[in-house]
Amino acid sequence: MDFIAMDFETANRQRASACSLALVVVRNSRITDSFYTLIDPEADFEPMNVQIHHIRPSAVVGQPNFAAVWPHIQQFFTPNQLVVAHNAPFDVSVMRRSLERYGLAVPRYQVIDTAQTSRRLMPNLPDRKLDTVSAALSIPLTNHHNALADSYACARILLAQADRFGAQALAPLCKLTAA
Repeated sequence: MDFIAMDFETANRQRASACSLALVVVRNSRITDSFYTLIDPEADFEPMNVQIHHIRPSAVVGQPNFAAVWPHIQQFFTPNQLVVAHNAPFDVSVMRRSLERYGLAVPRYQVIDTAQTSRRLMPNLPDRKLDTVSAALSIPLTNHHNALADSYACARILLAQADRFGAQALAPLCKLTAA
């Protein structure tokens, strides 16, 4: 399998307030690369968000905004590229709103949600939280809510599900994002 695992953390409830992003690159069913950056959201941080991900406003001082990060990652977001995220509607909307905020074109790409794959393929789990699914598949998840740690876990979840249930079981759950 070839795909990119993606995870965002946001400064507040606004989807265009990305304060960190991670991508994990998988080629031939092996993790081959990763990318992580803090992002200046150019927005206020809400205490609840800081409590979840532990990124403080001082940590993003001098960091690039999303418009400056986009040229480094946009090659991963094409109609032929599969992007995986846990609770993908959130991450896809953060990407979309961040691009729209800076007047950048919103790409189309294939997306699969490991929360959805877990709901469909692992119905006996008590919930579909990233830490629950990771534990059920014996996938280590340290530093939960760190975008890079979460992206690695998400990549490993999809690889484990493909191994356990077959790629054909995952295929119907892939969607092309709207333009």
